[in-house]
Amino acid sequence: EKMISDLLLALALACIQGLTEFLPVSSSAHLLFPSLLFGAKDFGLVFDIAVHAGTLAAVVFYFKDDILKLLQAWMPWTSNRNEGDFLLGLNLIIATVPIVFVGLIFSDLISARLHSIGSIAWANLIFAGLLLIAFKTSSQSKNILGLTLSMAVFIGCLQALAVFPGASRSGMAITGALFVGLNLKDSSKFAFLLSIPTILGAMILMLVKEAYVLSLDDLMILLTGFIGSGVIAFFTIKIFLEFVERIGMTPFVIYRILLGLILLLLW
Repeated sequence: EKMISDLLLALALACIQGLTEFLPVSSSAHLLFPSLLFGAKDFGLVFDIAVHAGTLAAVVFYFKDDILKLLQAWMPWTSNRNEGDFLLGLNLIIATVPIVFVGLIFSDLISARLHSIGSIAWANLIFAGLLLIAFKTSSQSKNILGLTLSMAVFIGCLQALAVFPGASRSGMAITGALFVGLNLKDSSKFAFLLSIPTILGAMILMLVKEAYVLSLDDLMILLTGFIGSGVIAFFTIKIFLEFVERIGMTPFVIYRILLGLILLLLW
């Protein structure tokens, strides 16, 4: 009985993580709901690692061709180095630095989960507004190869604001990319590629923090988290990238404003 309800909760949390990791809607806000509404238990950091591993596997698998090209361009023995891929790799590394820096400084704060429903609600409202401004004012005239190092730093600094629960990591990265004039599809692609080193960094940080013993029951829950979030995340990325130019950012912004208001009411 309990095991089944735990597995269902694990599946629900995995689906939420898989859906919200890459959509610009804030995963932390959505992960609040099960515990708020049903008093569901927190599976803790190990489960967080499992669902993050799932979303990481999904984005790596989705962009495997791009990633191979990036790695080839960065191999020291590559003879005819692809300049565009090399620069994209450099931009991704540079854009990752701010969130690593902030994450290391504030890691104790982050792991203490010191956020209230109110703070997550306000972060959602404020950063959704910022995303809307970026979307409405962006020239969207550049593609991913037009990114400069200073643009990458700017996108990275905005992504670093996602240490505030409710800000949405992909939302902040897309906001930054739109502000520097990247088109919507490439803004999203850059944000998704940027999630790879970021999620990896977050997972390493979590792993370093926790030394743990796992029981077999936990293993089922972790597998459910890993597979569930991975499958959902893969299709989320695929569908989002296919439709993003048609739907734009406004539906996500409206959704987040409603979400923020609902959380404020619950608070």
